[in-house]
Amino acid sequence: MKYAIFLFCAMIAYPMNAQNTEQQNFQAIKNLLEEQRLAWNNYDLEAFMEGYWKSDSLKFYGSNGVTHGWKNTLERYQKGYPSKAHTGELVFKIKSISKIEDTSYYVMGAFFLYREVGDANGIFMIVLKKIDGQWKIIADTSC
Repeated sequence: MKYAIFLFCAMIAYPMNAQNTEQQNFQAIKNLLEEQRLAWNNYDLEAFMEGYWKSDSLKFYGSNGVTHGWKNTLERYQKGYPSKAHTGELVFKIKSISKIEDTSYYVMGAFFLYREVGDANGIFMIVLKKIDGQWKIIADTSC
């Protein structure tokens, strides 16, 4: 009888624990995006890139095609945004955070840049993976 009660309690607790974990993942991902936004707005592109996977396997797909690797992606940002006037103020509008599997999510949203050199906006979809206990962007499509 005690085993049946334990099993029943475990079955009830599991969905609540899974939901809590998913909410924690959502919040951690939102926190990462907020850290990136603040770094961008401070014109600290290297700090912004801390949200990306430091790997040659990182993929960034933008209007100029695919950029492979963390270093190449940083260089792309540095070239495209050479000054604070070019980065301006970044605002995200997150439309969806969706679980792919326990350690992978994708985020869809819009970005808005308010800049001295002219405002810009677009949409993005990023894929994040939990690597060594931290959420990292492993693929980014922005246009």
